[in-house]
Amino acid sequence: MGLVVAGGTGTLALLVTGCSIGGAGRLASGESDTTVTITPATGTAQVKPDGTIEVKADGGKLQNVTVQGAGATITGKYGEGHKTWRSSRTLTPGTSYTVTAQASGGGKTRTATSSFTTLKPSETLSIVDVTPNLTGEKVGVGMPIFVRFNRPVTDKAAVERTLHVTPDKPVEGAWRWVGSDQVIYRTKTYWQPHQTVRFQADLAGVNAGGGVYGAKDARANLTIGASQITTGDIGDHHMTVTRDGKKLRTIPFSAGNGQTREFTTTSGVHLLMEKGNPVTMTSPGRKEGDAGYYKTVVNYAVRFSNSGEYVHSAPWSLGSQGSANVSHGCLNVSPANAKWFYDIMQRGDVIKLTGSDREVEWDNGWSVFQLPFDKWREGSALR
Repeated sequence: MGLVVAGGTGTLALLVTGCSIGGAGRLASGESDTTVTITPATGTAQVKPDGTIEVKADGGKLQNVTVQGAGATITGKYGEGHKTWRSSRTLTPGTSYTVTAQASGGGKTRTATSSFTTLKPSETLSIVDVTPNLTGEKVGVGMPIFVRFNRPVTDKAAVERTLHVTPDKPVEGAWRWVGSDQVIYRTKTYWQPHQTVRFQADLAGVNAGGGVYGAKDARANLTIGASQITTGDIGDHHMTVTRDGKKLRTIPFSAGNGQTREFTTTSGVHLLMEKGNPVTMTSPGRKEGDAGYYKTVVNYAVRFSNSGEYVHSAPWSLGSQGSANVSHGCLNVSPANAKWFYDIMQRGDVIKLTGSDREVEWDNGWSVFQLPFDKWREGSALR
């Protein structure tokens, strides 16, 4: 018994107008009542990347279907009785693919193939940055995942469906779009410490709207370190640092003097964003000669907002640390405590402050936990 390969009439749904749908060819001589149809058929060009590969066996049973090509790995699912097979994801644009199908019929197994190419669009969508993604970095239990694209996304829902976050220790989370080209993932509660979180974007071939297709997939792994939580009372001038629930140290500080809103340290749940040694700090919105202008170089600075708030070394305010608030908004600590805090801190560690009348905004730095989770996920395109 032989095996016949036929071009599929369903190819039209995958093609740009005017493209050929291919033909049929016999693989072996002799009569055969087993026919395999592969769509797109051999020779098809400009297949839309968001199309579907279909394989059908008439009079036989599919044993194995593989798809070879550069870019995204294409897998699929068999239908009832292994009579059909459909690809389960989109295709990489501008790529040549070969589909190989093995089917059995009349006691024989034969192999059928179809080779085709996908459309190469004039514009593609790519992920240009995933934060955090530094080799060897451990991050804190509050760490969001920031994803930025190379262009505005028209169909946010289609793109968001391709984004997957898989922690070793599951926890509920959601995406929120914060612009046309950036989306952020945060958990409802914090991550469990000491685990790996895997980010995967099956973006290749996704129709992102306006004739733009996803260029390629993206992957990133996050390593969640210890649960380091700092809590402080601005009015009490002290903060306590814990690691995995155990107290490490209580540190006296001097916070913002509160003379203006600018010089008031924010209350709320902050996340540590970055650290530097040294860091040059200047008064926002003022130039040299203006009243209130300052330019100061500080050591062991750990940032926790976009409004210029840091924990840093301040040997000039040692007499006020633990008893009075005299800073411009930062948490002034001793050189020894500043170095200790700087050395142990991870991006995404939590610092929760109370005691001031200025609440940190949820989008001031990484203060995403300031927004209730139900409100946060309203920013998802899939709500």
